[in-house]
Amino acid sequence: MNKTNQIELLMGNEAMACGLIEAGCQVVAAYPGTPSTEILQAVADRHTTALEPLHVEWSVNEKIAFEVALAASYTGKRSAAIMKQVGLNVAADPFMRSAYLGVKGGMLIIVADDPGPHSSQNEQDTRLFCLQGRVPVFDPASPAEARELIPLALELGEKYGMLMVLRPTTRICHSRQSIKHAPVTRLERHANFSKDPTRWAATPAFLPRLHRELNTKLEAFATEAAIQPRLTPGDGRYPRTAIVASGIVYSHLVDLLEELNLSASIDLIQVIVPYPLNPAWIDQLQRDYNRVMVAEETYPVIEMQLCHPGAFGKHSGDIVKEGELTPDVLHLALRRFLNLPAAPPLPDEARGQRPSLCPGCGHRSAFYSIKKVFPKGIFPSDIGCYTLGINLKAVDTVHCMGACISQGAGFYQSYVQDQPDDFPTVVVTIGDSTFFHSGIPALINAVIQQARIIVVILDNAIAAMTGGQPVPHLGITATGAKTKSIGIEALVKASGVEFLECCDPYEHKRFEQLLRAADAHTRTPEGSVAVLIARHGCMMQPGVLQQQPRYAMSITEACIGCRRCVDAFECPALSMDTEAGIAVIDQDRCVGCGTCIHVCPVAAIKGE
Repeated sequence: MNKTNQIELLMGNEAMACGLIEAGCQVVAAYPGTPSTEILQAVADRHTTALEPLHVEWSVNEKIAFEVALAASYTGKRSAAIMKQVGLNVAADPFMRSAYLGVKGGMLIIVADDPGPHSSQNEQDTRLFCLQGRVPVFDPASPAEARELIPLALELGEKYGMLMVLRPTTRICHSRQSIKHAPVTRLERHANFSKDPTRWAATPAFLPRLHRELNTKLEAFATEAAIQPRLTPGDGRYPRTAIVASGIVYSHLVDLLEELNLSASIDLIQVIVPYPLNPAWIDQLQRDYNRVMVAEETYPVIEMQLCHPGAFGKHSGDIVKEGELTPDVLHLALRRFLNLPAAPPLPDEARGQRPSLCPGCGHRSAFYSIKKVFPKGIFPSDIGCYTLGINLKAVDTVHCMGACISQGAGFYQSYVQDQPDDFPTVVVTIGDSTFFHSGIPALINAVIQQARIIVVILDNAIAAMTGGQPVPHLGITATGAKTKSIGIEALVKASGVEFLECCDPYEHKRFEQLLRAADAHTRTPEGSVAVLIARHGCMMQPGVLQQQPRYAMSITEACIGCRRCVDAFECPALSMDTEAGIAVIDQDRCVGCGTCIHVCPVAAIKGE
C-alpha cells in the first residue's frame, strides 16, 4: 500500500525501516540485538511497500550481515547492515577495511548505541569507533531525523564512494513520533560488479594510495553544506557562550531550556555529523566563543575534535563520563554552566524486582539440574535470556557472544595444570542462536585442544531475548518464507564431538543422568568435550504451552517453609507467605508446567 504523505505514529526503529525502504535499499541484513532489533523486523514486515526487489535477512552474526550488504553495494545497489554497538565489534574486521576500499552503491551501517547501558556489556560509543575507522557517522536527535538522515547518508556515500554510519541510541530507537511518509524511491539499478582487484582485493601495495584517497574524501565530505552544525542563535543574554550537542542530548537540551524559560537565550548548536567535523567550523567556534558546553553521549568525540580552551564537558570533568545524559543529569550540568541557582539533589533511584526467567522456562529446569548435580562446578555462560541463570547460581561468567565455550576451555586448561586427575567440572551454557552466531569456532577449538568440559546448548528454538527472531534450525527466513533447516546436532558432530545427547530439561531425572554421564565421559582417558542439547520451546512462542501437559498446581500443608522452591528454583509464580511461613503459588502467573514439583524436599508441591 502506498503511504506517501500519510502520517503514522512510529517507533524510532520502525521510522528507520521506512527510511531504508523509501531510500531504495535492496539488500538489508542484520543480527538481532537490543536496541536495534525492530529495525530489520519492520523492514521485513513492510517489504511489500518496496517498488523493487528487496532482500531481507537475519544473518547468523553481524560480520556476515555486514559482508552481505557490502557485496550488494559493490554491484551498485543500495544496502544496509544493522546491529547494536557491541555487534560492531563482531563486524570490526570488514568495517575497518571497507573504509579504505569504499563502496559503489550506497551502504549504510545502522549501529544502535546503548548508553546506560540498558541491555549491553558496555557503553561503547560508535562515534569513537568511526573516528578510529575513518568512517563518517550521523547522530540523529529524534526518530524523524533518524529517518530523514538515511537518504542523505546514502546519497553522500555514493557521491564520495564511502561507507556511512547512522548511530541512533536507545532513546531514539524506542521512542515514538508521528512520521510523515515519503515516496518510495525507484532507482532501477541492475547488479553490475566491475572487477577492479587493485581496489576490491587491494593488497598492502595499494593501501597507501587508498588511504590517501580516503583522507581527501573525508576532507571534502566535512565541508558538505547539508551536514554542517545547525545554529539556533540566542538573544545576547549569554555573549560569547554556546552549547554544542548531538543526538538525543540535543533534544533534551531544547526541552530543558524551554522549562527554564531560557529558549533562544543562548546560542545552541546541533551537530548531526560528529565525525568528521569541518575544520573551518572548528576555527570559527574558537574565534566566536569563550565558553562552550559540549554535551554528547557517551565519550567526548566532539569535544576532543574541538580542542576548545573554554570547553565545559567530559574532559573538563563538568559532565559525567559514564551513563546516560538523562534530562535530570543535563539539568544539573546546565545550571552549573549558566551559573543558575543549584537544583535540589536527585532522589535515589528505586530498585525494582530483579528480572527472572519466565514461568515454565526450560532454561530454569536446566540450570537447577546443573547446579544440583555439580554444586562445586564452574559455570561460564553467555549473552541471552539464560544470563539470568545467575539468579539460580548456575552462571559464573558472562562476557560476550560465544565466549563461554572458549572461557570454559580456558578454565579447564588452567586447572588441569595443577590437578591433572582432579580438575573441577566445567559446565558451559550457551543459547541456540548464540551457538550459531559464534559458538561453533569455539567448540571446534575446544575439541582440538582436548578441553574436558560439558557444553549445554539451551535450545528454545528462537532468539528469545531480542523478541523471537527465527534461528537457523527452524528453516524460516526473516520474511517468514521457508528455507533449509540447519541442524544443531549435525554441526556438533562435524565439530568432532563424540559425546552428544539431547533431552528436554523438563525430564529432570534423565537430564541429570545425562549430565553425570557427560562428566564421566570428560574424565575417561579418551575424554573430550561433551555436549548436551537441552531442548524445550520458549514459553513466549504461541503454541508451546498448549502442546505440553498442564497441571493445576497447589501447595499442601506439608510445606515446611524451607524456601528451596523460591530461592533455588526462583519461579516468578512462587513466593513466600512471610506470616504463615509457607510457600504460595500465584495462580495468575503459574503456567501449570509442573517443573517445580520435583524441587520440594517434602513433596508439598502437587500438580493434578
